[in-house]
Amino acid sequence: MRLLFWYCDRFAWNPAMKTLSDAPDANPMAYEKTVVAFIHIEPKDVADGSSAETKLVKNAKWLARKWETQQVILHSFTHLGEEKADPGEAKALLDRVQQRLETAGYTAIQTPYGYFNDLSMDAPGHPLARIYKEF
Repeated sequence: MRLLFWYCDRFAWNPAMKTLSDAPDANPMAYEKTVVAFIHIEPKDVADGSSAETKLVKNAKWLARKWETQQVILHSFTHLGEEKADPGEAKALLDRVQQRLETAGYTAIQTPYGYFNDLSMDAPGHPLARIYKEF
């Protein structure tokens, strides 16, 4: 798994192009003071015994605490590596991560899965506003 975390004063999306034919209709949204995780899920991340899901949850919670926010946006971003997990398995992993964050008291949101989205983001110039992780 490869993650690019951003802390954003504002993060918004507008669904621009559907990439999965069975993706549900999606609407534009905007959020403020949020951690955004750009997530590249690889085949090994959805294999039995993988710790990637737990590491994603822990890293997202850690960064949210640093920024004193309870909001995390999960954005599937298959542009951080060559190998990509099966779309259905990747979406299931994101759903589990969202559920785990919500169970821990966070507001977890997913950007529309199966779309290219127009993105708008305002991020402060701070070392903890951009963090890359790979595991």
